[in-house]
Amino acid sequence: MNYIIHETATLGENVSIGYFSVIEEGVVIGDNVTIGNNVTIHAGTVIGSDVYISDNCVLGRWPRPAKASTVKVDPNLPPLKIGDGTTIGACVVLYRGSSFGKEGMIGDQASVREKCQIGDHVVIGRGVAVENQVEIGSYTKIQTNAYITAYTTIEERVFIAPTVTTTNDNFMGRTKERFKFVKGAHIKKGARVGGASILLPGVTIAEESFIAAGALIHRDTEPAKVYIGVPARVLRDVPDREKLDQQD
Repeated sequence: MNYIIHETATLGENVSIGYFSVIEEGVVIGDNVTIGNNVTIHAGTVIGSDVYISDNCVLGRWPRPAKASTVKVDPNLPPLKIGDGTTIGACVVLYRGSSFGKEGMIGDQASVREKCQIGDHVVIGRGVAVENQVEIGSYTKIQTNAYITAYTTIEERVFIAPTVTTTNDNFMGRTKERFKFVKGAHIKKGARVGGASILLPGVTIAEESFIAAGALIHRDTEPAKVYIGVPARVLRDVPDREKLDQQD
């Protein structure tokens, strides 16, 4: 046998396990799950049925911040939970304390930190970094190499284009005062954020806002408006035909 399964782990029917994979104590795995080569599933992780896990993934790891980090590890983090029908790409790292809804897709080399709540049918693209305490609503799509900072809220059916950057600290790591104000963006239902745009700390992107590629959002937006530029300004209204209630 070329893999290790702890005696307390529970596996459903028709589970396939690749070479050199490790399943630690208390792990629960549903039916019809495929686990690739060299995968580590840490203690207590719960994986639903019909899940596909590619090679070299690490699931359910504990956070381990630097000694100089201000982040404190919660010793009571619940196990990682992966919903039914989820596909996990190669070299993905998912931390303990987060949960994923059903039928999502996590691209190669993506990472999701602790205390994140991810809805159903969410796409997290290749190389996306999702920091701690982030909420992502169902049917949202986050594309390649986007950076979702800690304490960000993304509602349902949001589109985040490649290399979007969100921020949460106007003091950029200096002064103790900053801890009272650290906050990521709140991106509301149906908003679309274009490639390489930047969202400054604490901004609200209103429902159906359209943020053009390369825009810098430094203040709250209005619903269903198109924003362009650095700093961003209103260009026009979002056409009715593009709104969520007009889609099939």
